[in-house]
Amino acid sequence: MSLLNILKASPDAKILVPKDKIKSVFHLRQAGVMVATCVGYIGYYILRLIFTTQQTDIMNEYGLSKGDIGMVLACFGIGYGISKAFMGLIADKSNPRYYIALGLILSAIANVGLGSTSNIAVMMVLMTLMSTAQSMGAPACQKLILFWWSRKYKGTAFSVWASAHNFGAFFCVATISMAGALVPGWGLPGTFYMGSIVSVIIAVFIVIIGADRPSSVGLPPVAELFHEYQVLTNGEVVTDDTTTLKLSEIFVKYVLKNKMVWAICLASMSLYIVRYGILSWIPSYLVEANGFEKGWAKWFVGLFELCAVPGVILLGLFSDKIAAARRVPACIAAVIGLVICLIGYFFSQDHTVIIVSLLIMGNCIYAPLALIGLMVNEAAPKFAVGATSGFMGFFQYVFGEIAATALIGKLVDSFGWSANMIVIGCALCLTLSLLGYLFVIENRVRAKEAQLEGTR
Repeated sequence: MSLLNILKASPDAKILVPKDKIKSVFHLRQAGVMVATCVGYIGYYILRLIFTTQQTDIMNEYGLSKGDIGMVLACFGIGYGISKAFMGLIADKSNPRYYIALGLILSAIANVGLGSTSNIAVMMVLMTLMSTAQSMGAPACQKLILFWWSRKYKGTAFSVWASAHNFGAFFCVATISMAGALVPGWGLPGTFYMGSIVSVIIAVFIVIIGADRPSSVGLPPVAELFHEYQVLTNGEVVTDDTTTLKLSEIFVKYVLKNKMVWAICLASMSLYIVRYGILSWIPSYLVEANGFEKGWAKWFVGLFELCAVPGVILLGLFSDKIAAARRVPACIAAVIGLVICLIGYFFSQDHTVIIVSLLIMGNCIYAPLALIGLMVNEAAPKFAVGATSGFMGFFQYVFGEIAATALIGKLVDSFGWSANMIVIGCALCLTLSLLGYLFVIENRVRAKEAQLEGTR
């Protein structure tokens, strides 16, 4: 069987699950999908953050500047953003579990190369190649969440999956430490090699435990099982998981002509400036601006991500249970909390205040980002999830991460860390403005859905 055949979406199963067993089989398969997507995304982030976490050691060992590090990180943003737009479209026609596993294996190969060179130009090329492989992960994972969860529980499920990358960041630091303990002779390159070994093992696990659509394993689609309606901003009602439309037709109709998708993408982009404006520079900022010890500062990359997990899940649960599937109010509350945390992080000299602000800030960044990721998927039919996710990724990384890595790196080199504060402050103003616009649209869509469900 060729690779292309393996990557094709699975057909509907010819043998259906008996009606009396649908519920139990569905929940068992659903649990397997959640484990596969979460563990798989942990693997992606272990690889993605090794370079960021090791930035201080890389600069010291290879004689690179913060500007050099920023340029390498920017290559990831450019490659990931552009690739995600295309890989997301391909994900809509692919088998998610094989697609996720292949992306992990290709990322691991590129990561080995990154650990084997000190040449800045080669690093930039390899980081770009890795970003292309990495762009296969999120669209396929999001596709699975939309296929296997009803709207009533989608916010919680999506937030649980989204929190996986926070665990991934923590396990990235743990993997680096494991490499140093198990094979100290490997040195700096060994941290990259260990990350690749772990991620390939995860890829094999995904192939074993994962699944495609419910109908591919003999179960009814979620829309049929839970009698759901999905209303788009143009008033169109959709229930299908698949379509005969070409990829170009899906992209034009449900992405380019969708005003809500554009607004969500811009809001996500501005939050990504904040995310990477903090995350990418934690070790350098804490050491240079606040006198933290280098070894401890490195661990705060992982802790920043790990401590965000409760907030991400709770905000998703809040959007499902309290806000009746309305995502925007929860996002606005989190961003206001983010502003308060940033004041403590940037303007206090007390190490305790800085650490507490940093750890709470992770919740206030990743929780709304998770819900915004779900919002862009809900703004289009399920068969266009990869397209919307890829389009949003283009804005997040080509514009958002570049501004937070290459631009901030150069500005900090020239003007100091106050430049970072200004860029992040402008991004937050844009975020709040766009969320206000989305609040109005979301209420209109949810009201229409409630009206349709009331006539069932």
